[in-house]
Amino acid sequence: MIWHILHIIDIIIWLAVAISVAYILFFAIAALFYKKDKVEKLAADDNLTKFLVIIPAYKADEVLLATTKSFLQQTYPTNHYTLAVVADKMTDATIAQLQSLPCKVIVPHFDKSSKAKALRLAVSEAKSWQEDYDNVVILDVDNIVETDFLEVLNPLCRQGYRAIQCHRCAKNADNGVAVMDGVSEEINNSIFRKGHNAIGLSAALIGSGMCFNYPWFAESVETLSTAGEDRELEALLLRQNIHVHYAADIPVMDEKVNDVDNFQRQRLRWMTAQVQSFITLVKLLPEAIKKGNINLLNKTLQQALIPRSILLALTFAMAVLLTAAVSVWAAKWWLLFILTCLALIIAMPGEMRRTTLFRQLTVFPAMVWRMVKNIAHIDHKNTDFLHTTHKEKNE
Repeated sequence: MIWHILHIIDIIIWLAVAISVAYILFFAIAALFYKKDKVEKLAADDNLTKFLVIIPAYKADEVLLATTKSFLQQTYPTNHYTLAVVADKMTDATIAQLQSLPCKVIVPHFDKSSKAKALRLAVSEAKSWQEDYDNVVILDVDNIVETDFLEVLNPLCRQGYRAIQCHRCAKNADNGVAVMDGVSEEINNSIFRKGHNAIGLSAALIGSGMCFNYPWFAESVETLSTAGEDRELEALLLRQNIHVHYAADIPVMDEKVNDVDNFQRQRLRWMTAQVQSFITLVKLLPEAIKKGNINLLNKTLQQALIPRSILLALTFAMAVLLTAAVSVWAAKWWLLFILTCLALIIAMPGEMRRTTLFRQLTVFPAMVWRMVKNIAHIDHKNTDFLHTTHKEKNE
């Protein structure tokens, strides 16, 4: 009797895990059919988008100046974009140097800081600048873009895309942790962006390298309340049937975490945001079903998925355990483990498979263990901003 019950429990767990495996495998394969944008830069002044570019920065004196100076090298006409830097909890020296640059410097005095508050403040301040912005771009404090970033983004905005996610990619590979973080980012790009756009679904937002229709964003930013502001924005877009376009050819270089402590802190923020997003989206399921909103239904399922690193470790552990305990039950778990590996390999850029991945696998167990430890610390009511430290970059 007890073995019968255990077998039923085993099958139920397997089916739940199989949903996550099937999801990532399907979209990893779909990503192979993704077609890149065919656009050309537009030069005529009457075709130029007016951009507000916001960099919300929190305790980031190490990198903020370098990021700001880098962005100001844009070849896009300076009268068609404004760079606004929200310098939260920065030193007086950093703020003074920022104020000497051709950008808007906003110094908040929040009792409790958050990225959502910084974005709202920037939009509020922009109202006094008497500029009619068409689009807003959100960058993180460590993001570096090409000098033609706005030039290449401009035609996509002119084509009518109201929400665009650019290709965020690694700008550093200091050690195994940074390399694996970069690999994870590219797998996400394949599964949740290329794969989704390839079959007509909206791409997932990342939190930076995002571009939105300005009037829409100015209204929507007022509703943000959690530490996962990108997921809140995405839910609003999906409810309104606004397609999120993935621009794979517009890179946004992002600093990858290079130690397991920062990795754990970052993933805890992401896992908390995922749980918060799932709770919100589940409440919207009746609306999604009634309106036949496939994107909203898909996003709800996506937020229920098991994180890939945990998925990989879980399927392997179950396969090994059952091989030793009840071998006849193990085959289906080995199948899931193999399919998970296959999905991740398909989603991974070929260059990463050939040159970096297998050299850095020794850090993988430590990263998985930190992810597992995070499960006990997820608080769906938490709105605190979990700060990720940066390496010294300012000159």
